[in-house]
Amino acid sequence: MTAKPFSFGRLFVYGLLLFAAFFFLAPLYVMIVTSLKDADQLRSGNLLSLPAGFNLESWTLAWSSACTGVDCRGLKPYFMNSVFMAVPAVLISTAWGAVNGYVLSMWRFRGSEVLFGFLLFGVFMPFQVVLLPMSQVLGFLGLSSSIAGLILVHCLAGMAGTTLFFRNYYKAIPRELVNAARIDGAGFWRIFWRIVVPMSTPIMMVTLIWQFTNIWNDFLFGVAFSGADSKPVTVGLNNMANTTSSVKSYNVDMAAAIIAGLPTMLVYVLAGQYFVKGLTAGAVKG
Repeated sequence: MTAKPFSFGRLFVYGLLLFAAFFFLAPLYVMIVTSLKDADQLRSGNLLSLPAGFNLESWTLAWSSACTGVDCRGLKPYFMNSVFMAVPAVLISTAWGAVNGYVLSMWRFRGSEVLFGFLLFGVFMPFQVVLLPMSQVLGFLGLSSSIAGLILVHCLAGMAGTTLFFRNYYKAIPRELVNAARIDGAGFWRIFWRIVVPMSTPIMMVTLIWQFTNIWNDFLFGVAFSGADSKPVTVGLNNMANTTSSVKSYNVDMAAAIIAGLPTMLVYVLAGQYFVKGLTAGAVKG
C-alpha cells in the first residue's frame, strides 16, 4: 500500500487538531503545574511556568489537612463519601435500567409505549424542579442528609436515561431468540440472564461510564440532600475553594480539583475505548 501524498489540506487538518488539543489541555496543564509549585513560586512565576521541582506538599495538604470551613481534614472524607455513594448508585441504576429496557422492548404490554413516553420526560426534565418533592420523600423515608438518601436520589434520577439506553439497544436483538427460549420453557429471568445479559456488554459499558461520570461530578443533589457527614467530593471541593484565609493557596486548590476529578479521568483513560465501541455498536444496531 502506497502512502498518501502530502497535501496542504492534511497539514491544515492536523494543525487544527493540534490547536484544539492544546486549547482543551491548557487548563489541565495549568492545574498540574500550579499544584506542584510552592507559595514562593506562585508569587514569582506565571501560570505557564514549570515548577522548580517535584513538590507534592500541596497534594498532601489538599488530601488530608486543608480546611473546608472549620473542618480541616482535607478532601479525604468527602472523597470516601463519593465512593460509598457512586459505586452502589451506578450499579443499581444500571441494573434497574437494564431490567426496564428488557421489559419495554421484549415483554411489551398494553400501554408500555405510553409508559415509556412518560418515562422519557425524566431525561429532559431539569432536576431543579424535583428538589422540593424529593426532599419531602427523603424526609418521609427517614433518609434525609444521608449517603443512602443520595444513592436513592441518583438511582431515581438516572433511571430514565439508563432505561432509554437499554431499551433502544435491546430493540435490535432478534425476537426469534426470545421466542425460541420461551418455546424451550425459559421464563422471564432465565431469558434475561442467559440470553440478554451476555449480549449487553457494549451498552453496559456505556451506561456504567455515563452514570459514574454524572453521579461523581454531581453538585446539585450533593449540596441539596447531604448532611455534615455525607457531603460528596464536589461539595467539599467547593467549600475548600471558598474558604477564606490570609493567603490564598492556589496550589492546594488546584491539587484538590485534580483529586476530585481524577476518578472520572481514569475511567475515560482506561475504559474510553469501550465507551466509543458501545456507542458505535448501538448506533449500528439502532
